Amino acid sequence: MSTKGGHPNRRKTSKAGPKIGSGGGKKGLAGKGRTLKATDRPWHKEYTGDDKPQKTQRKQATERARAASEGRTTNIGKIRPRTAQTRRRDDEPELILGRNPVLEALRAKVPATALYVAFGTELDDRVAESVRLAGNRDLPIKELARRDLDRRTNNALHQGIGLQIEPYEYAEFDDLLEISRTSGTAPLLVALDGITDPRNLGAIIRSTAAFGGHGLIIPSKRAASVTAVAWRTSAGAAARLPVAKVVNLTRTIQACQQAGFMTVALDGGGDVDVFDLPVATDPLLIVVGDEGKGVSRLVSETCDHRAGIPISGEVESLNASVAASIALAEVQRQRR
Repeated sequence: MSTKGGHPNRRKTSKAGPKIGSGGGKKGLAGKGRTLKATDRPWHKEYTGDDKPQKTQRKQATERARAASEGRTTNIGKIRPRTAQTRRRDDEPELILGRNPVLEALRAKVPATALYVAFGTELDDRVAESVRLAGNRDLPIKELARRDLDRRTNNALHQGIGLQIEPYEYAEFDDLLEISRTSGTAPLLVALDGITDPRNLGAIIRSTAAFGGHGLIIPSKRAASVTAVAWRTSAGAAARLPVAKVVNLTRTIQACQQAGFMTVALDGGGDVDVFDLPVATDPLLIVVGDEGKGVSRLVSETCDHRAGIPISGEVESLNASVAASIALAEVQRQRR
């Protein structure tokens, strides 16, 4: 039998043979060796080799050179600015994570919209009480896969449970003025300058409500907001005391002065002792500053008085919430 045209038993077909680059042929089917471990891959975050920084720098230098030749710019090596998509806005829901924080928030009756529990979560006393408290408040209890809770929390440590709380609803500054004027007692407001710790904010909210204050004013930038932590620290007072956010604290102080308020900045080097405050019985705005820096220079100069709290020379300063409590208690004492 003739063997012309190929092997006598080979099936003839019109299908094209393997091409280079298609994965066909002996070379395309050849093994590529063992898969490297993460610790052996210079591009992997778990790489432990000594030359990782050098490799990264060479890669970045190559990209910069390529970008320059193409007439474009690159952000390599620059700090990436936070965009609106990466920041949590005040009108977005907040998720409290962890068994203790969730239980504390439910006990403090922080306004919530749903309780999330991952499948397979160990039902210890904290989880059981959280589920019971959520059920008593008719909160939706949603079970979901652990990977789904990981995705919702950006892989944060959640211990299989999370509580979604409602965004805090801030009052308008003009409403605070109206509330204080119609309260039947001498108006008393508190403003915060540079308080960034939500626990301090929550404690000051609690003290303001406890000592007869009518509202709190906080800046919209570089200051703590009323988050779940602040709400929990306030022990529920955040539900009763209105809080307003303002863009410019100095102008807000001036607006209070025009409305007939006397303004006092708490300042360790003040010109008057807080226990001898001459304007305690007048419509009053007390400004509390950061524990370390105090009130800013412009805010201090804008206020009518700067009041200090006498303390032992061995202590440099008081916690902001403690200072606010002392001043508010003294104002209430004088008003009685």
